[in-house]
Amino acid sequence: MLLGAYELLLNDPASFVRLMVLVAFSLLVAVTVHEFSHALIATGLGDGTARRLGRLSLNPVRHLDASGTLMLLIVGFGWGKPVPVDHHRLSCGRLGMTLVALAGPLSNLVVAFLVAIPIKLGILGVSPLAIGRTNLVMTGGLREGLTDIAMMVVLFNLLLGVFNLIPIFPLDGSRVVGGLIPSRWAGQYAHVERWGPVVLIAVVLVDVVFRIGILWSIIGPVVTTLMTLATGF
Repeated sequence: MLLGAYELLLNDPASFVRLMVLVAFSLLVAVTVHEFSHALIATGLGDGTARRLGRLSLNPVRHLDASGTLMLLIVGFGWGKPVPVDHHRLSCGRLGMTLVALAGPLSNLVVAFLVAIPIKLGILGVSPLAIGRTNLVMTGGLREGLTDIAMMVVLFNLLLGVFNLIPIFPLDGSRVVGGLIPSRWAGQYAHVERWGPVVLIAVVLVDVVFRIGILWSIIGPVVTTLMTLATGF
């Protein structure tokens, strides 16, 4: 996000500050919902680890991961602090890990579609974000301000949800796959999984330096389609 808005910072610092405040708020909502949902499902399936460590909470501070948050702010893709889960305590075993992993991304998609309802129904107006006018964010009245907030919350929940379904560790998609593959392959998968952070960081760096857009080419069509379905824009 920050990389895409650097020209706005140079040309209109006030608009940049408004945009970043809106981004920060939306980020907090998306990450908190995501990680709380992991903790909620894990607790419901019998593992009280997250609850004991204070992760069964809607306090954003408990869920923010420094590197993941920085990634979200800079490039629009990132993650929260992983919720600790002991799969041995889950009532569904390894399948339980899949359910816990899916809980985060699915909760983001649910929140996005719920928040988008007033936009879809025309109760709220058209946000400048829908037409790429970030310099006009939070410059109108109450109705326009609520529209901007709703639009950004929808966007970040979709981004976080879809991005985390990529099957690369430490993203949730890797845990989904890990819980579904046959147990006899679990060891080999865990070995490959260790390289996930290296691959992810490498892809992000290539994207940032060369502006290739590898990540966006993967999740962009999905996010765009879901945004259109949710809001009509």
